[in-house]
Amino acid sequence: MDLLQFDAKDLYYEKADSQEVEDLIQYASELYASGEAELPLLQAYLRAPESLNVLVSLNRFYYYQHRLTDALLISERALTLIRPGIDFPEDWRQLEREHISEAPKDLLTRIRLYLFTLKSIGFLNMRLENLELSRAIFEKLVSLDDKDRIGARGLLELVVRRQEAAEGIFRMPQAFG
Repeated sequence: MDLLQFDAKDLYYEKADSQEVEDLIQYASELYASGEAELPLLQAYLRAPESLNVLVSLNRFYYYQHRLTDALLISERALTLIRPGIDFPEDWRQLEREHISEAPKDLLTRIRLYLFTLKSIGFLNMRLENLELSRAIFEKLVSLDDKDRIGARGLLELVVRRQEAAEGIFRMPQAFG
């Protein structure tokens, strides 16, 4: 199944939240420059903890504030919310091509969201120097997406180079001894 050939249905951002939650997200965007956006985003989260709109907003806020651990927690939360709707295994490591190829076509938008969220988790782990986990995530995504529609192949190569460089640094003193 080509992850780009589908009719976009069930887009998370088309799901309306309550007016109060939408207002809090809007207010947070107005406060971003002053650094005070977190409180309204957290208030929105408390009112709508399963809203992907809220989670994406929180994730972006934390990421751009360089609070990568917080962004990772939000991405992991989003993945747990997306997964049941597409009937994927609880552990992403058990995900196989058949889960994607045999899924109903009307779930492809959600499947792409799941895969991009998993990519986000891999990327954040890479930035946090959790290279083994990051590599495992990117390897899984590459194995599921032979046309690299999700864009994990380049990130996998980057992680591998970073690991090789780190190993080279650790081996170098032995070469002099």
